[in-house]
Amino acid sequence: MELPLVVGVDGSEPSLGAVGWAVDEAARHGIPLRLVYASLWERYEGEAPSYSLDRPADQVLADNIVGTAAERAHQRNPDVKVSTEVVPDEAVTALLREGHNAFGIVAGSHGRGGLAGLLLGSVSLAVAARAHCPVIVVRGDRTALSGSHERILLGVGDLAAGAVDFAFREAEARDCTLDAVRAWRRPAHETTDHSLLTGDAAKFHEMRAATLLDEALGKAVGDHPAVRVRRTTLEGPARKVLLERSAAADLLVVGAQRRQGHLGLQLGRLAHAALHHAACPVAVVPQRV
Repeated sequence: MELPLVVGVDGSEPSLGAVGWAVDEAARHGIPLRLVYASLWERYEGEAPSYSLDRPADQVLADNIVGTAAERAHQRNPDVKVSTEVVPDEAVTALLREGHNAFGIVAGSHGRGGLAGLLLGSVSLAVAARAHCPVIVVRGDRTALSGSHERILLGVGDLAAGAVDFAFREAEARDCTLDAVRAWRRPAHETTDHSLLTGDAAKFHEMRAATLLDEALGKAVGDHPAVRVRRTTLEGPARKVLLERSAAADLLVVGAQRRQGHLGLQLGRLAHAALHHAACPVAVVPQRV
């Protein structure tokens, strides 16, 4: 059975923008699209005026939200198979449950209840920090969402196997370049007593970063020989390096640890910064540790 790409919708413009992005993504991978709206209208049935004798107002609203999203998806690409569902639950709980049987979850940068000044909605943040499947938060301007850069940006950290595999699959599906980046920094109080540091200490750390980058990419390069890979090592904080390069990328892919039994938010500073500040959509790919 093909796992669907799940999109959280709520009627807001960011969520409808996420639907458009997700339609293109589903078409690339040949998978169905599932549009989900979380609503608790059943709990409050009878407390609000109804537009008709047999349909509560909130049910009408919920049906209109998923119907509008489905129509937007059909207009974007009528060949993509689309299903919809109004789920009687809180948004975060519903999307996390959907993620157990999903190719990935797509969400807008903020929803209907979000303030315009907020960098990221609470639902998108909570889902990205707890889901056990890839979560893509759609953000950025029209250029970023158009795919015109033809480049996937991958942040390669110490625990990046899941993110690496996801990024290679994306680059292959899009037939675009994969820009794999590993940032490095010299320790603040480094000594030169070690034999390998007797020369240029910066060169040593740069070479070590390049070696770790090659090791992280090795298997995926063999599995996806058609993908064009650009390897880059840069000195500086990973957050700063990747955020700057995200302005010329169609998608930024980063990893996030998932510790067994831990129920709180599990993002890390890099993923957190990317979700709030990247200039393009961000995919957070979980890695169990």
